[in-house]
Amino acid sequence: MKMARRKGLLFALIWSCGVTAVAQDRMPEIPAAQLTPAQQKAAALFKETRGVPVFGPFVPLLRSPELMLDAKNMGDYLRYRNSLPLSVNEMIILLVARQWSQQVEWQIHYPAALKAGLRQSIADAIAVDRRPDDMSEAESSAWDFVTELQRDKQVSDAVYQRALAQFGEQGVIDMAGTDGYYQFLALTMSATRTAADPAKPLMPTLPDRGMK
Repeated sequence: MKMARRKGLLFALIWSCGVTAVAQDRMPEIPAAQLTPAQQKAAALFKETRGVPVFGPFVPLLRSPELMLDAKNMGDYLRYRNSLPLSVNEMIILLVARQWSQQVEWQIHYPAALKAGLRQSIADAIAVDRRPDDMSEAESSAWDFVTELQRDKQVSDAVYQRALAQFGEQGVIDMAGTDGYYQFLALTMSATRTAADPAKPLMPTLPDRGMK
């Protein structure tokens, strides 16, 4: 009886350690003393241009310094300077975060979306994978475009024409670009298990949810 109990406790300990290992960040922040010259240069340029140290998806990306800087440059346009209304652009990013259940992306962009003017009711509907009831024409058009692109891997003529009328050709490309770019960041963080901040709110876990 005692032997069985010991085995049970040992199994529980091994299982617990295994769960911890699975959840561990595979590519955490690199100590400054261990950065290569190329990583040091990339990290310094990131801080100089963004005004903050390397964070979030750029932490694992720093393992490939040139890729990290190229990703930063694309993000500088897609997040801050593209042709879409800022609140619509942030809504698209939340849709990507929900699509991939990417908590770090959600923690960064949920408050950014609200600050940009996206209504909390819309952001909260996205969190539970529900179409919001109170979207504007621009928000509704972007929602249909992005969710159809993610779900069907293409966009129907009706949805495309509506988006084109709403945002123009540059806006359509910027929507597709934002969707693709933030999926790239989500994939990077999911592959490397970038750790979310336990002190910040998380998206609800949706049961048995894969890619649409």
